[in-house]
Amino acid sequence: MYDKRFLKAVVAGLTLSLTTMAPTIAPAEALRVLRGAASSALDVPMNRAVVVESDTPFTELSIANPGIADISSLSDRTIYVLGKEPGRTTLTLLAADGRLITNVEVHVTPDMAEFKERLTQILPGENIEVRTANDGIVLSGTVSSIARLDRALDLAQRYAPDRVSNLMSVGGTQQVMLRVRFAEMQRSVSKALSSSLALGGPSLQNNRSVRGGTNTTVGDGGIAGALANAVPGANANAGAFLFGFNAGGVEVGLLLEALESRGVVRSLAEPNLTALSGQEATFLAGGEYPVPVQSGDGNITVEYKPFGVELNFTPRVIDGDIINLELVAAVSAIDPSNSFSSNGFQVNAFSRRETSTTVEMRDGESFAIAGLLSDDFSNLSGQVPWLGDVPILGALFRSAEFSRRQTELVIIVTPHLVSPTRGTALALPTDRVRPPSESDLFLFGRVSASNAPSRGGAGEVARQDFSGSYGYVMD
Repeated sequence: MYDKRFLKAVVAGLTLSLTTMAPTIAPAEALRVLRGAASSALDVPMNRAVVVESDTPFTELSIANPGIADISSLSDRTIYVLGKEPGRTTLTLLAADGRLITNVEVHVTPDMAEFKERLTQILPGENIEVRTANDGIVLSGTVSSIARLDRALDLAQRYAPDRVSNLMSVGGTQQVMLRVRFAEMQRSVSKALSSSLALGGPSLQNNRSVRGGTNTTVGDGGIAGALANAVPGANANAGAFLFGFNAGGVEVGLLLEALESRGVVRSLAEPNLTALSGQEATFLAGGEYPVPVQSGDGNITVEYKPFGVELNFTPRVIDGDIINLELVAAVSAIDPSNSFSSNGFQVNAFSRRETSTTVEMRDGESFAIAGLLSDDFSNLSGQVPWLGDVPILGALFRSAEFSRRQTELVIIVTPHLVSPTRGTALALPTDRVRPPSESDLFLFGRVSASNAPSRGGAGEVARQDFSGSYGYVMD
């Protein structure tokens, strides 16, 4: 009994001493979240007002974010809510005893009714669905062209700036085949008239020859040929006429050179290229010319420069069958007449004609986007001083050269809206030809054997009779 009392006293004293030594801990403040009867969300169009009525009279009301919505009380049961900016906020109602009546989630959205009305007026017949997501607008559905899609997006930006999501797709044909015809005609005319006179024979002192004239054929080789009544070896002109006679002991040689040349060159290329609307397509029919380039460390590297018929275009189907084309076309060729040599390399120049333009046309229409006509003319006259001014005989000491070069380039473009088809409806130039067998080659001398298809579009092409030239022909 004594021991139990002693132990109880010790425990009580120890507890009292610890309580005295420990710091005093203040009890935590009790917090309680008031949860009133939740109501459904209230949708308010931006810049529009909504009047709501409470079943329970309230004495106080507040809005969490006045920048999104503005409120005012019309009575102890009626509230006027005005949408100001897209977003979400909370409307709180309190009773007379301070009890929470409800928290209303106010969702301010762009005015969809007005937007849909304007969208129907501007783009009638388009299947566009309008929805709201968070504080923005979501557009979905299918439109007939890219231009109408851009108009719908521009209109939506008026109601929800920078908060428009585009889920629309463009229907109809969106692939464009561009047919380009390059036609170039070159015409050149040149005329030349020159003369050379030579005198020789044993009657001249030391058997020396006298020569004069206005052409290069008065050299030693030309003199020997002229006096021998033969075409001189130093003459490179095809139109040479020789006259020789003896006047006593003097041999007289007269060389007249007259030449007229004409030339006509016609070149034609018709590339066809297909691209998706808004995507770039590139075409090159020609080659690449190596050009040596010296790098910074002194080494020689080779760069390749393209030449030939070049075409870059970007089509855009705007509305229906209206096509916008950004086009860059060029025709280039190697020009050896303007070459130069450097470090043992001979590099030729390029002649290049290029055009860059943007046009707009309908399916199947054509435009001549470029027409270049160049006309080069040169006239050169030379004579021996004083002798060339002598009447009649002075013509023997005069030369005249005339040359004219005309070049005309025309580029015509025609776009077409195209759709893919089944492979059996297409034919290749090789569909009608196959390698010959040994009997066809050695017994009958055939270099190819017929391999004409019988079905589809290829069969239709194979059944046609091509008696003349066909395919891609370049004259």
